Amino acid sequence: MSVTIREVREGDYDEWRRLWTGYLAYYETELPDSVKQHSFARLLSEQSNCHGFLAVDGDKPVGLVHYIFHEHMWRAEGSCYLQDLYSDPTVRGSGVGRALIEAVYAAADAKGVPRVYWLTQDFNATARRLYDRIGKLTPFIKYDRP
Repeated sequence: MSVTIREVREGDYDEWRRLWTGYLAYYETELPDSVKQHSFARLLSEQSNCHGFLAVDGDKPVGLVHYIFHEHMWRAEGSCYLQDLYSDPTVRGSGVGRALIEAVYAAADAKGVPRVYWLTQDFNATARRLYDRIGKLTPFIKYDRP
């Protein structure tokens, strides 16, 4: 398999939606098409802080990552939040996830943003094996507004 990583493009909606729907299903989440369309439009907008890459094998997208640049009160250069990472089940274990994370690292470096962080659920053992090799586990606990 020869995978390339590239930015999400306007004509990618159907394949991007297929991959993102797979990601959402893993977390037992469904979103209306209107939210998917809005989110995809953000990825294409030059005014948005939301960005995305696809991993492509030949002409077939096999993975995606979304990331967001934002200001940070403790860092003049800001931070990059890696929000969503997904590899098609047929390519898991082949390096697609790692390549997508490294693409986000490179995008952050190009923008002068050395901090990239992400969250995962504690039961996501497969992904955590990769994350333990490519990132550093922190002691933070996440809370949400009820």
